[in-house]
Amino acid sequence: MVFFIAIRNILKNKKDRFIVVILITLITFLFFIGNTIMGNADKNIRESYIESLTGDVVLQKDGDVTMNLFGANAPIIDSFFSIPVLPAYNAVMDLLTEDDRITGITSQVSGIAYLDLLNVREPVLLCGIDQETYFSLFPGILLKEGDFLQPGEYGAMITEERAQKIEERSGQRPMIGTPLLFTSGGTMGFKIREVPLVGIFSYQNPGQFMNEIVIVDPQTVRVLNSIQVANASDSDVSNNFTGTESISNNLLNIDIDDMFAESFSVDSSTVDVSTVDSEFSIEFLQQYLRETGTQASGVEIGGDWHFIILRLDKGTSSQGFISSLNKKIEPFGLTAVNWRIASGTSAILTLALQALFNAGMFLVSIVGVIAIINILLISVFRRVREIGTLRAIGASNFFIRALVYSENIFISMIAGLAGILGGFLFIRWVNNLGLSVSNELIVSILNGNVLQFELMPHIAVISFIVAAILGSASSVYPVEIAVRLEPVTAVSRG
Repeated sequence: MVFFIAIRNILKNKKDRFIVVILITLITFLFFIGNTIMGNADKNIRESYIESLTGDVVLQKDGDVTMNLFGANAPIIDSFFSIPVLPAYNAVMDLLTEDDRITGITSQVSGIAYLDLLNVREPVLLCGIDQETYFSLFPGILLKEGDFLQPGEYGAMITEERAQKIEERSGQRPMIGTPLLFTSGGTMGFKIREVPLVGIFSYQNPGQFMNEIVIVDPQTVRVLNSIQVANASDSDVSNNFTGTESISNNLLNIDIDDMFAESFSVDSSTVDVSTVDSEFSIEFLQQYLRETGTQASGVEIGGDWHFIILRLDKGTSSQGFISSLNKKIEPFGLTAVNWRIASGTSAILTLALQALFNAGMFLVSIVGVIAIINILLISVFRRVREIGTLRAIGASNFFIRALVYSENIFISMIAGLAGILGGFLFIRWVNNLGLSVSNELIVSILNGNVLQFELMPHIAVISFIVAAILGSASSVYPVEIAVRLEPVTAVSRG
C-alpha cells in the first residue's frame, strides 16, 4: 500500500524529484569514477610491489621509525638514517619455518652507493639478496640478458631501463661480465667494491623508484655498508679487507670525481709504500679489489641481514597474520609490517590521496544533502493538505514516515543506479580511446602506458549504498516536519 502511494506521489511531483535525482546521480557518478581510478591505482601498485619487491609481509628491527626496504619512511630524517641489522635472525627464521601460512621466505640487506659503469656515474639503491630464495618469491622479476645471481656468486644485476640509459650516455651497451664499480662513503671513509655484471632484468610493473634498484650479492652490500659479517671464518674475511680499509680511510676527504680521474696521487706518508705505489691509479685499485676479499669463504650464520621478506598462502589475511606474528617476535626486538609500509612513500601516498578524495566527496555530499533537504521541505509544504487528509482519516506517524522515506529512498536508488551506469559508460569510453601516457609514475600506477581502468564491482555496490544513505539522510528533517502537522491545521492550510 505504502509503496504504490509512494510511486504515485513521485510521478505526481516529477519536477521536484527531478532536481533531487540529478544531485544524487552526480554525487554517485563522481564517487564511483574517483574510487574506481583510485582503486585501480592501489591494486596495481599493490601487485607491483608484492610480486616484485616487498612480498606480503616484511620483518624489520623494531624502533621508533618505520622503515621501507631502503630507508626511513620519514623523508626529513631519511638521509641521516642507517638501517639496523636484524637481531636474533636465526631464532626468528626457525620460528617462521614452522608456520604453515608462509609459502616463501627470503632475506635482504640494503644499501646506497654510487655506481660507475662504462664511465657513467650515478647513485643507486643496492638490494643484497639471498640468492637461493629471492627470485622464486618474485615472479615479477623478468630476466632479459645473462643469468640470475646464483648462490655464492659475487656479482650484480641492473634493470633494462638502466642499461638503456647507460647505452644512450656512453654509446656502449653494458655487456655481461662488464665490471661494475660501487663506492659508498661514511664516517669510516670510502668503501669501494667491484663486481661483474651477471644479468639484466626488468620488473613486470616497475614502481616509482624500482628502476633505481641494483640487485647485488649480499656480501658486497655488507662491505659497502661496513657491516661485520657473522661468518665461520670472520678472521679471514677481516684480514682480506684490511688493505681496503687502510686505503679507504685515506680517501675520506677526497672528491669522488677526482678519485676516478686518469691519475690519482696518494700521500706516501699516510699509506704503507710497501703495498701501494706513490702514483695510485684506478687500474691499480680495480686490480687490488679483484684480488682481495672476492673469494672469501665461510658459512654465514645470520645477524647481518636488514629484512626478512615473506609470501603468504593465498587467502591468508596479511593484517591478521601480522597481528599474530608481532606477538611472537616482539621478544626478539622485531616487528612485522605490510607491503605498503615496506614499499615506502609512493604506496602510502596513494592511500593518502584516496582518503583525501573521499574526504572531499564527504564535503560535497554534505552540501548535496543540504540542498536536497531544502527541496524536500518545499515538497512537504506543497503537500500539507494531502498529509493532513491522511492524518485525518487515521494515518499514523509510522505510516507518514514510511511514505516519505519510501519516496526518497526509491528516487535515491534510481539516482544511484543512474550514477553507476553513467560511470560505467564513462570508463568504457575512456578505455576505448586507448590514450597513451608517458609519465613514469602514471605508467606504474596504470600497470602500462595505455589509459585503461578495470571495473570493480565492490565500488559499484559501495556507490549504490552511498546513494541510498544520501536519500535517507536527506529525508530525516522533512519527515519530522510532516509528522508534526496537525490534521485540522493541515487541512485548513491546504
